[in-house]
Amino acid sequence: MTNFFLALVLVCAGAFAFLNGFRDASASVALAVRTRALTPTVAVLLASLFNFIGAWLSATLVLAISQTWLSLPAGTNGLTILLAGLLSAILWGLYMWWRGIPASSTHALVGGLAGAGVASVAVGGYPVTGVNASLVSQVVLPLLASPVIAYIGAYLLVWPATWAERYTPPNVVNSRSRRAQAIAAAAVAFGHGLQDGQRTSAVVILALLAAGFSDGGSVPAWVALLTAMMLSAGTLAGGWRISYTIGYRLVRIDPLRGFVAQIYSAVMLLVGAVGLHWPVSTTHMVTSAALGAGANQSFPGTNRRWVIRILAFWVLTPLATAAAAFVLQLALSPAAGF
Repeated sequence: MTNFFLALVLVCAGAFAFLNGFRDASASVALAVRTRALTPTVAVLLASLFNFIGAWLSATLVLAISQTWLSLPAGTNGLTILLAGLLSAILWGLYMWWRGIPASSTHALVGGLAGAGVASVAVGGYPVTGVNASLVSQVVLPLLASPVIAYIGAYLLVWPATWAERYTPPNVVNSRSRRAQAIAAAAVAFGHGLQDGQRTSAVVILALLAAGFSDGGSVPAWVALLTAMMLSAGTLAGGWRISYTIGYRLVRIDPLRGFVAQIYSAVMLLVGAVGLHWPVSTTHMVTSAALGAGANQSFPGTNRRWVIRILAFWVLTPLATAAAAFVLQLALSPAAGF
């Protein structure tokens, strides 16, 4: 039974990575396509390539997640918690794609694991351990604070960017910004691979630990390859519903402000992944940075109705996945033997 549930978790982890790339492709390509810095085809190919590279390199950061954030019960109990959390995150991600809402896969996964862990205790199983102050400071707070930091930082950076180009003709500014934005889009895709590649790889490592097939001392090469391939394949498929929301419904933005939003997001993703080992939502970073940069202009460029709708779904995401995972874990508990 343990091997069966391990296989199910691996399949769902691959599906989660694919959906992650499918939905979060918008974070890398939406603004670049909107400002005509890149064509849709070139933008998706570029994002897929750099997502693969980032996810492959993220394997060096995975152990910090799987060993210090939380610890799952051994055996089938731990595997069903992972399975319930992954399924709830996948279902919510599909619903968000269908609605065209840019929501965080990381928030969905964290909420799902929390709900499944509570359900495990409710039916007499073992709890998820390691959920203490370090989880709050290293996971919850960065996820909550990153949209605010992204909005404020991008808003402020527009001023020095526009000041530096104050004597340059608008057509030259737009041309330069588009070229720079192509580089920024690749950087965002690389940062997304580093950040979100860790999530799937960490889930697989936790599953192998629970099943007794790993001691947690290293990340097998096949885990990094599986994550990178599925994330890249999802990006190639492209979630254009969400891209349309960010690029056309949410905010009107010119090439200069698009470049500011993306390059600032890329820096924050890299600092969070490499420097601080903090999980940062790519979707939240890029969406908030686009709103911040778009708000700092002489005419109103933000669709407030869509902003309110997106913020409401951001708050709802961990709650909805926690509730769904709670129910799924209750349903899986008889098969787990408790």
